[in-house]
Amino acid sequence: MGELIQIVDTLENKVSKLLHRLELLQQTNKDLETELMTIKSNQENAKKTVSEWEEKYNSLKLANSMLGSNTNKTEAKLKINTLIRELDLCITQLSE
Repeated sequence: MGELIQIVDTLENKVSKLLHRLELLQQTNKDLETELMTIKSNQENAKKTVSEWEEKYNSLKLANSMLGSNTNKTEAKLKINTLIRELDLCITQLSE
């Protein structure tokens, strides 16, 4: 009979240890999920910042070529033509 009590006590200890380990793992999982959300948010902010800087760079490059720089004259002409086409399309839509 004493042997049976010892087996039950051992099982209780093991179950208690497993439950404690489960709680620790759940807390670790929760912490990691929070960290992941923070990292995703930071990554999204970084992407927006890069996009804004690329847009500013392209605007400056276009402005530089319009001011007489020889390096991007073709690109400036293409951009101007695109803008003119967009204006023509807007005028056509307003006329209808």
